[in-house]
Amino acid sequence: MENIIIGRNPVMEAIKSGRTIEKILIKKGKYEGSIVPLVKKAKEAGIIIQEVERGKLDAIADGGNHQGVAAYVSDFKYSSVKDILNKASEMGEAPFVVLCDKITDPHNLGAIIRTAECAGVHGIIIPKRGSVGVNGTVEKTSAGAAEHMLIAKVTNLAQTIDELKKQGMWFAAADMDGEEMYNVDLKGSLGIIIGSEGSGVSRLVKEKCDFIAAIPMKGKINSLNASVAGGILMYEALRQRRY
Repeated sequence: MENIIIGRNPVMEAIKSGRTIEKILIKKGKYEGSIVPLVKKAKEAGIIIQEVERGKLDAIADGGNHQGVAAYVSDFKYSSVKDILNKASEMGEAPFVVLCDKITDPHNLGAIIRTAECAGVHGIIIPKRGSVGVNGTVEKTSAGAAEHMLIAKVTNLAQTIDELKKQGMWFAAADMDGEEMYNVDLKGSLGIIIGSEGSGVSRLVKEKCDFIAAIPMKGKINSLNASVAGGILMYEALRQRRY
């Protein structure tokens, strides 16, 4: 199956990151707005640009909002957990990592990646099985952030946590049964665990955590979307790390 990225931001970030791009399809007509610098950047990189009718882009996007552009790209290049730790070390910062425990909705994973990139997370770890990987929907939802985020796939999330603990990392799971997040120490070498959309953080992974952090709720609905909950916790960690 061909790998296709749609949308102006995701395609532009793919060009900037140096990812291998076979060709870019642009809707026929006058180039306007953010499509102008995108085309310029693509030409500078020597990428083939092909003008097509809107109908072709609609078919490729399969209902997604392509904004008049699509790109045929190489497979997403996953990193290793070591790469993530090295990045933190090179930046002179304590590791700040997000672990996704069986997130299956690509929109949720894309949103988590986007927030993580904005919040200064050094990398994201996902399991090889039972979780969505980085696909076109994830890249589109991440608004191009996936091109700048180190993402590692591991065989066993619980085992990875054990290995990272030996290197001095602490782990906090987002769960409504925990201690209010403002009272949890989220500074230092930290891994935030975001559970699946339906069942939350799995029992085995939760048992490995040092803290269970709950987001305060005042409304009548007592649960949040996985990516929203993860975003709130990431930014509380960022606040604590800065102050």
